[in-house]
Amino acid sequence: MLKVGDKLPAGSLQEFIEVEGNGCSIGPNSFDIQQATAGKTIAIFGLPGAYTPTCSARHVPGYVEHAEAFKAAGVDEIWCVSVNDAFVMGAWGRDQKTAGKVRMMADGSAEFAKATGLTLDLTARGMGLRSQRYSMLVVDGVVKTLNIEAPGKFEVSDAATLLKQAQGLRS
Repeated sequence: MLKVGDKLPAGSLQEFIEVEGNGCSIGPNSFDIQQATAGKTIAIFGLPGAYTPTCSARHVPGYVEHAEAFKAAGVDEIWCVSVNDAFVMGAWGRDQKTAGKVRMMADGSAEFAKATGLTLDLTARGMGLRSQRYSMLVVDGVVKTLNIEAPGKFEVSDAATLLKQAQGLRS
């Protein structure tokens, strides 16, 4: 399982791009994780699924609300990673008003979740293999903090907790 001090695994995540530009076409675009994190501080939070109750009511809104504070703390980007396809993540991002605040990154086949060891088997609930709920700060591709929730909990991966950790990195 991924731990503090580890480099993020090689691979890619997909993002639905609403407006063509900066070398990205409209629709799903694939981003190399190592290239996308190089030289940056990224706040990443993972969750089991788009449109699920806790994720939609509390997890994503907290990061949207605190996006400016994260930037002030030296965080270049905030990524929401979920085992959904880029179309679903794009639609969910529109509903959550994440544009310019949180990048909605799709891990459609759970490859990132598997590579990090942060999987959650929800097959019994009809959802298949998903991501655990977590948050982390990544600096130049290296995990600096990692907060993994206990099953069914939402106590340590929230925006306020990760923001405090981001502010602590700058001190």
